Parts: sequence; structure tokens; C-alpha cells
Amino acid sequence: MRTHDDAVFTIVGAGPAGLACAIVLARGGAQVVVREWKDRVGHRFHDDFQGLENWTGEADVLDEMAEVGIAADFEHYPFDRGVVFDPSGRRHVVRGRRPLFYLLRRGMGPGTLDTALLRQAVAAGVEVRFGDRVRTFEGVGVLAAGPREASVIAAGHVFKTPMPDGAWLALGHEVAPGGYAYLLVQGGRGTMASCMYTAFRDQARHVAAAEAFFRNHAGLQMRNPRPFGGYGNMRLPKTAMQGGHPLIGEHAGFQDALAGFGMRHAIRSGVLAAQSFLHGADYTTLWQAELGPALKAGIVNRWIFNAAGEAGMKVAIGRLSGLDARGMLRRAYALTPLKRLALPIARRRHRTLLADPSCGHENCDCVWCRHGMHNAASSATRCGAQDPSS
Repeated sequence: MRTHDDAVFTIVGAGPAGLACAIVLARGGAQVVVREWKDRVGHRFHDDFQGLENWTGEADVLDEMAEVGIAADFEHYPFDRGVVFDPSGRRHVVRGRRPLFYLLRRGMGPGTLDTALLRQAVAAGVEVRFGDRVRTFEGVGVLAAGPREASVIAAGHVFKTPMPDGAWLALGHEVAPGGYAYLLVQGGRGTMASCMYTAFRDQARHVAAAEAFFRNHAGLQMRNPRPFGGYGNMRLPKTAMQGGHPLIGEHAGFQDALAGFGMRHAIRSGVLAAQSFLHGADYTTLWQAELGPALKAGIVNRWIFNAAGEAGMKVAIGRLSGLDARGMLRRAYALTPLKRLALPIARRRHRTLLADPSCGHENCDCVWCRHGMHNAASSATRCGAQDPSS
């Protein structure tokens, strides 16, 4: 692929995956155009806190980014501990010898991940075109247009607060069916949400339950709360290619099936796509080697999580507390021989769970119905052949 010396690389989408890809390509000497159909970066987000996970790779995620020339010049805060509540409300403190995750903000404001990556891309010589909805393009390119469907939704509030910094997570069907509720506070700002894998139609009830839970168990105090919501897509594609173009980030479904963490996978997939062009490597081989094991382990972990129920959650959380939680999570995302054996069953179950029967896009006010892209023949999909499913 090094024969593309004179080509202009088109990247569809200005999320973390697309911008990471653009940065690496541009710094490798390529001419790059990023085409984003919204009028700004971070349009799906609301200055809410998110966690950049730090356990699926042996290296620290910030060092991993630095190695490919992506600077951590966004606001970020290392968290090596947090509180997890099991479904009975029992409190467990989890700790890591190294950061479990880096807290950062998403959206278009100063200091966010999205704004920082945009600035780095422009500084590297990338041309970014906003308000440019792509229906087709010629030549070489990468598709990074975000999730095509909703496997999970998150809804809650961003707010000001006098609470001390911290991270709290709660499990249980009432606060977050199939998922978890979270509360993140840093520097007088907070984000509280229910992350739901099913029962989207009952979103408002579960958000209210999560808010009440954190008020009672973590001393939640919200000042000037603003509602927000988001959605994500997770699947394991066969090739992550479409019409000859690499799919990266959530466009490919690269997100952890258990917990929904996807920023690290998104950035890494963008880097791998860029390296496949710069070094003449096969993109499918690269992502399957580097991302595939953790993605597959995540699907098995999701199957185990669903099968174990709330009783299993209590056991798992009890084991996680009191140890090096990062090391334990690292091992949980290793694709062991036993998990390889369980993968075919877990994948079949995973596919059946992706469609939420409670949400049929009729008389529903969940995040996906209000903001999702429900047209399967979306503009990004029309840039090539049919999107390969898992």
C-alpha cells in the first residue's frame, strides 16, 4: 500500500478513531482530508466524564498513544481506585497498583479529548471539513463514522457539585439492566448515568433509580444538572473492511462487550489503519492480532456476566476488591484456552442480545430513538459494499 504516495486519504468521521488515524497518516507524510457531517467535533457528547481504560493492554494507554505521536494534551486524571456497589448495595473498594483508567471529558469544549485530537490533527497538516456529509468518495480512505446501531445506551446528568473527587459504580437490574450505573466526580464537576444493555424504553425509570441510589449510598449532590445521553455499538466483525476501506472505532463495532469501554480500541484501530497504509500491511491481520483477543474475551465476559446474574456479580466484585484490580482485569481480558472454547456459544448469545425488544422506535423516548441513526443505508454505509456483520 506504499504505492499511494500521491494519494489523498479520505477519512469519514472526526471522532477519536478518525482523528487518530489522520494524525498518524499525516505525520507519516500522507495528505489527509477528514470529512465530518456535523459542524463540530464531539457532537454526540455533552462535556461528560468518561473513562479511558488502562487494563486491556500491558502498557499504560497514555504511553501507547505517545509511541505513535499522539499527545495526552487533553485534561485527564488517573484513577487507581474506586467504589463498586454490588446488587445488594454492599460497598467494595477496588484498587490498582497502576491507574485503572484516566478520567477525561468528551465534547467540543476546551480540554476535552475531541478538541485536543482535532488540534493535533490540524497541526499535523490534516484538512478537516465540517458539515460535509459523505455519500460516496473516490480513492483510498477509512470509514470512522461512529455507531450504526445501539447495543448499549447511557443516560443521566452532568452537573456541578461540592462532592470530593471519586468514582462510584453500581450493579443491579433496577439501576442499570444488563449494565451498571456510574458516578464520576473531579474538580467540582460530575457525571452520573445509567448504562443500559436492555430495557431502553424504561430509560427514565432506571436513571431515576440510579440517581436515588447514589444519593443514598455515595452522598450524590447535583447543582444545575443537565440531562445527557449517548449510545454505543459493539460487535466482532469478520474483516472490518467495507468496499475496500478499513472500518475503525465504533463504525467497526470495536467496543468492549462487557463494560462498553471503547476509546482505547477506537484510537488503536485508527492507528492500525494508518499503519496498514504507511507500511503496506494488511489491516485485518493487524486488528485481529492486536484488538481481537480482548474483543473476543469481552464477548465471553458478557456471556458469563449475563448467565451469572446478580449472585455472580456479588462473587466477582468480592474477588476484585482487596487485590490489584488492574491486574485482575488484565487477566479477565486474556483470551485463555477455556474462553476460546466458550467463544462460539458466547458469540451466538451476543448476537441475539444486540437487538433490544423493548425499543422498536415507536412511541419510545430513549436516547437511541431520539438521536440514533436508524437508517441502515446511512451515508457512510453507502461509501462501499455491504457492511460485514459479526
